[in-house]
Amino acid sequence: MTDDIRLAFAHPSERAEASSQTPCDRISLRDYVVEVEIGAFQQERGHLQRVRFNVVVEVSPLGVIDDDVDRILSYDKVTEAIGTELEAERINLLETLAARVAERILLEPQAERVFVRIEKLDRGPFSLGVEIVRARDGVSGAGQTHVEAPHPRVVYLSNEAMASPHFGGWVDQLADRDEPLIICVGQADVAAPQSSNALAQRRIDLLAIEQNAWLLASRDRRCMVVGTRTELDWAMKNEQICVWAPSKIVLDAVDGPSASPRAAVELAAWFAQEMTATELLVIGAEAPASSVPVCVMDGTQQALS
Repeated sequence: MTDDIRLAFAHPSERAEASSQTPCDRISLRDYVVEVEIGAFQQERGHLQRVRFNVVVEVSPLGVIDDDVDRILSYDKVTEAIGTELEAERINLLETLAARVAERILLEPQAERVFVRIEKLDRGPFSLGVEIVRARDGVSGAGQTHVEAPHPRVVYLSNEAMASPHFGGWVDQLADRDEPLIICVGQADVAAPQSSNALAQRRIDLLAIEQNAWLLASRDRRCMVVGTRTELDWAMKNEQICVWAPSKIVLDAVDGPSASPRAAVELAAWFAQEMTATELLVIGAEAPASSVPVCVMDGTQQALS
């Protein structure tokens, strides 16, 4: 086996040393194994699998540290970065997870370059994985001020409210307010297909909501159907009115909603909480339990409160 091939499969600490151009110190996390639900394939959903992390962080030499823990990059920061990204949302790709972990570690002022190797251990009699290298000067957004996503007003419309002659007027009034607007709907009055498989039925019910979302968006050109957090953040910052398509956010949530997709108002309340909304406005339905302030209209009012 040549040195190049050996290094390709060597521990990231060896790769870091072999590829280093300047003197540096390194800290490493070896063989850190967690159980997590991850993967793009359907058979990986609903099941935990073991994932192994090996991480090496290069830091600038500190000189005299006087045995002061506050002057070094703690190992806990590495495990915390992994835990934070695993808890944020369900992730499909190891590549995505590796990049997010690396970027979070590079937010630490001591970190200059990071090697991240992640391997799935339960996909066969072998390990499957990725390895990436990221440097501080190559991190998107490094050194820039973080712009927090705005807090939207979430509006739930019943089917009767969707069909109301006041619909356009409500959108006009809401669009004039400072908060970004995200509209939620439930399933249409037409019954969705039924399945005896609970996971399949959940998907069917979520898709039924999305069909109704597209129906609503077709009534007003200002409304855009949006299904990912990234799209939602962009749309809110650019004053785009969104209609929520729930499948991806619900299915990828680490701590998903307890409400069934058929309990659409409760699902909207969960979403409003996830988006840290300023208010949940419910038109044409009863108020759900929510940690977000809730306002209810009966659907006959032309003017919003």
